[in-house]
Amino acid sequence: MHFAGMTAATRIVHCLKAEWRMIALIFAIALGAALGFTLRAFDIHENPRNVMYVGFIGEVFLNMLKVVILPLIVSSLITGLAQMESQTSGKIGLRAVAYYMSTTILAVILGIALVSAIQPGKIGKGGKPLTEDLEVPDAVEPATTADTFLDLIRNMFPPNIVQACTAQYRTVLKPPKENVTETFDLIAVMNSSTMPNGILNTTLFVEQLQLSGAFPMNATVPPEKTVPTNEELSSWIIGGKFVEGMNILGIVIFAIVFGIVISKSGEEAKPLANFFLALNVVMMKVVGLIMWFAPVGICFVIAGQIMKVDDFGEMISQLGMYFLTVCAGLFIHGLIVLPLIFFIFTRRNPFTYLSGAGRAIATAFATSSSTATLPITMECLEKNNGVDPRISRFVLPIGATINMDGTALYEAVAAIFVAQIMDIPLGFGKILAVSITATAAAIGAAGVPQAGLVTLVMVLDAVGLSAEYVGTILAVDWLLDRIRTAVNVLGDVIGTGIVDISCRSYLADLDACAAEAAGGAVLPAEDVYYQHVEVIQTYPPNHVTINNPNGKVSYSTIETQKL
Repeated sequence: MHFAGMTAATRIVHCLKAEWRMIALIFAIALGAALGFTLRAFDIHENPRNVMYVGFIGEVFLNMLKVVILPLIVSSLITGLAQMESQTSGKIGLRAVAYYMSTTILAVILGIALVSAIQPGKIGKGGKPLTEDLEVPDAVEPATTADTFLDLIRNMFPPNIVQACTAQYRTVLKPPKENVTETFDLIAVMNSSTMPNGILNTTLFVEQLQLSGAFPMNATVPPEKTVPTNEELSSWIIGGKFVEGMNILGIVIFAIVFGIVISKSGEEAKPLANFFLALNVVMMKVVGLIMWFAPVGICFVIAGQIMKVDDFGEMISQLGMYFLTVCAGLFIHGLIVLPLIFFIFTRRNPFTYLSGAGRAIATAFATSSSTATLPITMECLEKNNGVDPRISRFVLPIGATINMDGTALYEAVAAIFVAQIMDIPLGFGKILAVSITATAAAIGAAGVPQAGLVTLVMVLDAVGLSAEYVGTILAVDWLLDRIRTAVNVLGDVIGTGIVDISCRSYLADLDACAAEAAGGAVLPAEDVYYQHVEVIQTYPPNHVTINNPNGKVSYSTIETQKL
């Protein structure tokens, strides 16, 4: 954006015209927060139906975004891979995965360092331990660490691709039969305890229950619920079921293989490649229509979430230090570590680059879903930052699936926070286990709201901590989920930029060779990218458009020349 020769007023008008969507989104978030707190002040949030009414518009908007996720991810991945040779896609994919894994590990290390230094689990209300303040919720569904890992692998290879669009597999453990209380005839027990006048003899009734085994001897209340350990769970009966929720990891793996095979099949698969190209173009236009409703939808999403919080004062007094610890880690990782990595690899200003993706990051915060934000992220990077569509439509869907820096950091902090609450010291071995498990769990976490809360159980089990305490952080998770999702998307944006810049010369050479084969002028990579001569890859297969200082020239490459 050039401001030379413009007055201050003209510059402001120019900025408003260029960034009106971003400004509208920020205004919608602020307005939604103000609306939520105002309605709380009038006690409107006390009626659950009122909360539902306020959040209804936001719910509809989120559904509109979610409905395009599946066709957009599939068409983007297949289109991006079909346009490249397998060697090219392998090179790009390797760089993307290496970046995603490295930054996730860095996020976990940062989270562990912060929570170990601050020790938020030792600080409670009035200086008391947090265990005296927090109420332990009911136990969650039991699962071992091994089962969680195996479920992750199973979901990578779904038995039915149609079923993967709506469900994913989960191992279910049931206690062995000898631990299950035997059934008894309650009517017979009641009849045998009833006196001739028809009145129930309660003392005799309790004795009969005890003799039947339905109630423990010398007890007046049922035994306390406990969470079984990994050792105990290993002897439980193993079952499985498909639970509701898109198996995004399995769909991504399938789409990657499908796209690579199309690329290798050449002319025979050209009609199929054109079909997914057309689908991708249509889905991007549908997303553009949906985003016209974004400011209104996001406003009511935020308002509804604020109205759902039970007590802000209690939340801050009990979990304030935990909240600040996670936020500190997320801000350090998102605003210092990731931009520094971008600068080291590209020697460019990371914040100038990130400004082009501001709308995507704001949408991630509002929706708390990296997959729902994916279409906006693609649009921002391609239109504002000039990222090659072959890169963005391949790297971003993978990032939305496996790149969960914010989630990994959050899970590492939460696991050690729970250990501090329980006053259980963690040695180096267990901290290492937290690091490895948090990294793996973050990769397996779906890009949907509060998915990290589910995989946190896996991290706790890995180090023998009680999964009961997962519920203690629910009070602040709704807000932390939004912040860590924004960091996840910021990481996707940075990673895509690094891969794009590192592969530009390679892709430019391919484009120049294609143009030369078609009889056009040869434009070396250094001319294209260092003298601001733009090469645009359009998407009929084997078609290149080169935008040089003398004008735009299109080339249709020879059939044997693959890009």
